[in-house]
Amino acid sequence: MGFNTTEGWEVKAAKGKKIQQDSIQKQWLLPEDKLPSKHRLNVLDVPKESGLLSSTELSITESTATKLVEEMAAGTWTAEEVTIAFLKRATIGQQLLNFATEFMSEPAIARAKELDAVFRDTGNISGPLHGVPISFKEHIGFKGRVCNAGFVSWMDFVSPDDAYVVKLLHNAGAIMHVRTNEPQSLMHMDTSNNITGITLNPNNLALSPGGSSGGEGAALAFKCSALGVGTDMGGSIRLPAAFNGVYGLRTTAGRVSGIGIKAAGLGQESIHGVLGPLAHSIDDIDLFMKSILDQKPWVVDSSLAPVPWRPVEAAPSKLTVAILADDGIVAPHPPIARALKFAKEKLVAAGVRVVDWKPVETEKIATMAGKFLFADGGRSHREVLEESKEPLRPLTEWVLSRFPNSMTVYENWGLNYDRELLKGTYHHIMEQSGIDVILGPAYPGTSDQNGTPTYFLYTMVWNVLDFPALVFPSGLKVDQIVDVADSTYKPRNEMDAEEHAKYAPEKYIDAPIGLQLVGKRFHDEELLAIAKVIEKIIKA
Repeated sequence: MGFNTTEGWEVKAAKGKKIQQDSIQKQWLLPEDKLPSKHRLNVLDVPKESGLLSSTELSITESTATKLVEEMAAGTWTAEEVTIAFLKRATIGQQLLNFATEFMSEPAIARAKELDAVFRDTGNISGPLHGVPISFKEHIGFKGRVCNAGFVSWMDFVSPDDAYVVKLLHNAGAIMHVRTNEPQSLMHMDTSNNITGITLNPNNLALSPGGSSGGEGAALAFKCSALGVGTDMGGSIRLPAAFNGVYGLRTTAGRVSGIGIKAAGLGQESIHGVLGPLAHSIDDIDLFMKSILDQKPWVVDSSLAPVPWRPVEAAPSKLTVAILADDGIVAPHPPIARALKFAKEKLVAAGVRVVDWKPVETEKIATMAGKFLFADGGRSHREVLEESKEPLRPLTEWVLSRFPNSMTVYENWGLNYDRELLKGTYHHIMEQSGIDVILGPAYPGTSDQNGTPTYFLYTMVWNVLDFPALVFPSGLKVDQIVDVADSTYKPRNEMDAEEHAKYAPEKYIDAPIGLQLVGKRFHDEELLAIAKVIEKIIKA
């Protein structure tokens, strides 16, 4: 997969941009006179206002995946009209957000027609995800398509096969219609690269959509897809979910796999990158997981635990929720603190046992995370970047400069030993205290200005420990009157000072407030069941 040295990086990058632009169906673009004002920040309602989508198409694209399957099974909507509705909305989304790297419109529509033909002939749907349009983070392999993972030097790499997860979702009846943007190096909490550029957040165009599955976060928020597939090694599903106001699950490692190309990791790795869903509801995440695990993917992929997806229920009176109000390093911004206080009050009023969670060895885990992610001192990343001579994006330079030293094998052994001890410590605290889940922030704030998100510990802790974690929208947004900055606050360290200095409520207009719920390892089903109970209580 060598780089053609006769071409400059700009020429190579332009090929990716051409793939993107050539894939857009021009007949579905918004005309100039229907584009929103350049001063408008929240563009979520543009599809409704444009008049380019029919009332049926708006209803389709504003439905959950679970609802879509129900309606197609009842014959109310066809897979073809569902697919076209999402493609039309996604085209508008691309104009405003630059979330897509490639549309797959023709094969998606052809696939929808095949599903409709089967339904007409048999009266049965073709699997639990029949006709559901699903978007995919770009570095998940599709046969015959470029997988660049945000690196210019990988523009020559064409995936030899579909990733296993693509095959599994196809078997379940899903339709793959668009691939989404990610950052250079896959290690940003933002989404920008030198190939297709920067992705924006539809809630507020000045804010980051998160990373590294930021294209997926923006796509789900704008309702360009009914389900999305991202990957998470430090928060790359959960941060885009939180920043964009959707749902995202970081599974326990070994439950779902199948990224399909070597971009899954670049020399890291004692932190397992996991694949998981972004969605419009917890039920849709449940549907995604069940659709895959009912196929027993461990028969093909030996890295997976042979653990079927189990039906689980939860009751408020039997729950104990621990509140993580502060990780002890960086204090949450006022909107996050308010949402946690609000959630705690609602849970207590509903009869849920609520206790405080005291962070354990957070600074040690922070150091551990950096060493694990860049065990080679960032050498593998720098080699890929140097191959094309492309310039480093600011956040790529930032993250690589933070962890310049490689580890010896002996040091790596010691670090893994320490990590296993911490896994046991966290597990025993939860068991001995009767704690079912931990509720806390996903990030110190609701998002950050484009190009600036840097603090990752609220999510990264759970990657290091390999605990499943779900981000869900609290139903609250930033309130400029209520969420004022505390002028008397004294930062406890340099990182806290940096994050505190970023905050001003007027920067975060219309930003949704997401919260993170953490469960026990391999108790992903229980986590979702409990999340449904907690969400119902909080939003009642």
